[in-house]
Amino acid sequence: MKQQLRQYINGQWVDDAPVEKKDIINPATGEVIAEAPRASAEQTEEAIRTAKETFEAGVWADKTRQERAEVLLQIADNMQDQIDALIALEVENNGKTTADAQADAEDAINTFRYYASLLQTATDQSLEPMDDMQTLIVKEPMGVAGLIVPWNFPLLMSVWKIAPALAAGNSILLKPAEITPMTAIKVFECMDQTDLPKGVANLILGSGSVVGQTIAESDDVDVVSFTGSTGVGRGIMQAATGNLKKVSLELGGKSPNIIFADADIDTAVDYALFGIFMGAGQVCSSGSRILVQDDIYDTFVEKFVAQAKEIKVGPGDHPTSQMGAIVSEEHLNSILEYIHIGKEEGAVLAAGGARMTKDGLDKGFFLEPTVFTDVTSDMRIVREEIFGPVVVIQRFHTEADAIAIANDTDYGLAGAVFSEDQNKALRVIKKVRAGITWVNSYHLTDVQAPWGGYKQSGIGRGLGPQGLDEYQEVKQINMNLNPKPMGWF
Repeated sequence: MKQQLRQYINGQWVDDAPVEKKDIINPATGEVIAEAPRASAEQTEEAIRTAKETFEAGVWADKTRQERAEVLLQIADNMQDQIDALIALEVENNGKTTADAQADAEDAINTFRYYASLLQTATDQSLEPMDDMQTLIVKEPMGVAGLIVPWNFPLLMSVWKIAPALAAGNSILLKPAEITPMTAIKVFECMDQTDLPKGVANLILGSGSVVGQTIAESDDVDVVSFTGSTGVGRGIMQAATGNLKKVSLELGGKSPNIIFADADIDTAVDYALFGIFMGAGQVCSSGSRILVQDDIYDTFVEKFVAQAKEIKVGPGDHPTSQMGAIVSEEHLNSILEYIHIGKEEGAVLAAGGARMTKDGLDKGFFLEPTVFTDVTSDMRIVREEIFGPVVVIQRFHTEADAIAIANDTDYGLAGAVFSEDQNKALRVIKKVRAGITWVNSYHLTDVQAPWGGYKQSGIGRGLGPQGLDEYQEVKQINMNLNPKPMGWF
């Protein structure tokens, strides 16, 4: 029997769901596992009003930093108690492997704990008094935060927004991706069992065109944080102009992974595989463009292709699976269309390229790890974000060539350099116009470091202290320590 999902508004699980529903599907089996309400614009506005009322009442915003930190730690503890359920739901609803889901769950818990620790050490700034004037610089919550998250990291991306938004003292409205709401619901169940005041955190389920658009347009929402496609991000920016609300966007990527001839080739191949095929390539920061120096190009391609063909693809809860399902049939078909385009453009299909239907995979949405070689920078498969387990491998000759090819993109989210010459690697990575970068590594990051990109990969930064700043206003308070008439007039 499929589960009936509910929304969470004003501290209550809402049973009077709208008539319109959305089937939630397990990507590994094609099975309908749940049914979710699709909120109307009116219901979304009701949740926004609830968030605004609780913010203005100060039930959360007026708490001390220490009090807010204690609640964040309660949420983290409850999530730790529910970690097995969170992992299982993430695998079932998103299609990723158990190993990937476990890493996400652990990172999510650590994110709440990190922002709790940040609150416990935060202080206001006081400037040296001048002419009997004492200036304080304080940070205050912005108000109502609309949080819109994607389907590729349903749990982690939700928490990456919820934790700093709550830490800052805001009231929040979370809209998870319509096809992957189940772990967000579980997080709200964990939040419901804490001292978080009712109405501070609200969960709305539904489409981006209705719920997301209503949040972005609302004059009662003070900040919108969105992670997703660049096209939708543009729409949110336009919708947010009504009240000039703050907008934070983490958008697409077509990230370069530069392999120099002096790199340890086995290490470079290993990380390059992880860089593109982790999460079935459905990762905004994936290393989807591998740039390899001429001298080792053929050797690298041979090793990379051989190992890509050995990746075990299957249901995420199978212990042998190394790469799980594509999130939906619609997205699988989009990736397959790009593979068709790549072949038409003249790229060499060196591995993969087909939907997987044997060995019981026929009902799920599985795709072979796919590798294109002999590509040129004008090809669509090189320029456009495919968002799947599809990688292009390009040649370069000199260091200058590598930098030019790496930056020849509308995006600027991530990038990496592999070389045993640390000076060269650092020199080149500083020239790569991207916000998240690595030297002799890929994908491994820390919640304490800011996350975001250059160019059309977004605006603002999540995580780290900068992530907290995204949800705060900065105010100066000037205090006259010796008030008396000025005599100006």
